[in-house]
Amino acid sequence: MARLWTDPSMLEKGTPTGEVAVLAKAQGVLKSDVTVKAARGLSHFGEHSAGWFALGLVGAAVDKKRRKDWLVAAAGVVGAHAASIAVKRVVRRPRPDHPSVEVLVSTPSKLSFPSSHATSTTAAAVLYSGLTGRNLVPALVPPMLASRLVLGVHYPTDVLAGAALGGVVGGLIRRKLKRR
Repeated sequence: MARLWTDPSMLEKGTPTGEVAVLAKAQGVLKSDVTVKAARGLSHFGEHSAGWFALGLVGAAVDKKRRKDWLVAAAGVVGAHAASIAVKRVVRRPRPDHPSVEVLVSTPSKLSFPSSHATSTTAAAVLYSGLTGRNLVPALVPPMLASRLVLGVHYPTDVLAGAALGGVVGGLIRRKLKRR
């Protein structure tokens, strides 16, 4: 199944085409010392959804009236992350591997689709928006998605699919929380 996802330019290692070309261009435009440092920080924060889960626990500690909702939301973020891992194991798309793309951070696996960072970040943004009364999606999601491209560890469709998956999971859980 991996061959379905492999761009011919990746096999030949020549001039990038398709998503490899888009990724290389995005990385070339966005990459600077500052953005790489910020992207690495986001990467570490979002690893295994730990940072987003921790923020949910902080919300539960601070907002005692809605403690249970914060805990459900935090669990939802972890659930979204788990869903992305399950999809990765089925799809098995390899991470970018082309001379035009510089990989700037280590990853826990060699699987790329969907981006688990994009999934958990979007789920957190949707769920925590409902609990804070502020739309956090525009502030949280684009930087995380861009960070995965800057670091050279995901194709554009990986981050878009991850954001879609996180949005669906987060939206379903948020709807259940609203009904309470």
